[in-house]
Amino acid sequence: MARLGSTELDVFPICLGGNVFGWTANRDETFTVLDAYAGAGGNFIDSADGYSAFAPGNSGGESETLIGEWLRARGNRDDIVIATKVGAWTERPGLSAPNIKAAAEDSLRRLGVDHIDLYYAHRDDESTPLAETLGAFDELVRDGKVRYIAASNYSAPRLAEALEISRREGLTRFAALQPHYNLVERGHFEGELAELCAREDLGVLPYYSLAKGFLTGKYRPGGDSSESPRAEGARAYLNERGVKVLAGLDEIATLRNVPIPSVALAWLLGQRSVTAPIASARNTEQLADLLPAVELKLTAAELQRLADASI
Repeated sequence: MARLGSTELDVFPICLGGNVFGWTANRDETFTVLDAYAGAGGNFIDSADGYSAFAPGNSGGESETLIGEWLRARGNRDDIVIATKVGAWTERPGLSAPNIKAAAEDSLRRLGVDHIDLYYAHRDDESTPLAETLGAFDELVRDGKVRYIAASNYSAPRLAEALEISRREGLTRFAALQPHYNLVERGHFEGELAELCAREDLGVLPYYSLAKGFLTGKYRPGGDSSESPRAEGARAYLNERGVKVLAGLDEIATLRNVPIPSVALAWLLGQRSVTAPIASARNTEQLADLLPAVELKLTAAELQRLADASI
């Protein structure tokens, strides 16, 4: 387990993404993946109120609902760290105080829990004063409905401003950041944002850790993966740099005798401040490709080999 920033949360180094639950994984498949993850020692599940409104036939809330059903069926709420988000769903957009309050109640109901362990601002809302947003989150924490709050998709200046407001006003501060970060998407996080997270002791929980599936090694030049819902997004990385990254992953995965996705996740775990990359699995075969990253410690040379390939 790894301590998340300055919180008291001890989390599994791979956070299980809940975006596929109710989308590419139905109820039975979701339960099977969650059982296997928990059976491997996993305790950290990421969701959002809007998952998976993007899927045909869905309206949002499906992921939280399935996670809640699983928690009740297994009776293991106290063993699991639940993270969910507010602000990006079209049904409950933005980070105004009334919206945060209403969205939190909805998420608590769907999850069937009395508190959320880590509650994210899903994306920045510049139309709402940061003080209003932070005040609403602070009220949820004081009421015991949320343990810790976090930010996702914030720029360094806006995150720094939010942290300063929390300090000045005595409000609950963001304890973690969920940035878009992986071997082929480094510019979103590295630099000013990474320095801020290190300086403020924020846990970093990258999303799209496997670049929409590209870093699984499934998508190759000339290959046909058109049946995958994520194929188009993954194929966008099939350029010269992407091919170099795949070659580096192939090399290390072969030498270490581990699955390619676990090497990509291990690279993230080797970066400063990264606590637990977020990765999803729609079946136990995909999950099995992720879990070795927990024990896989890349050498400095291996980390540099991959970093050089991704420039």
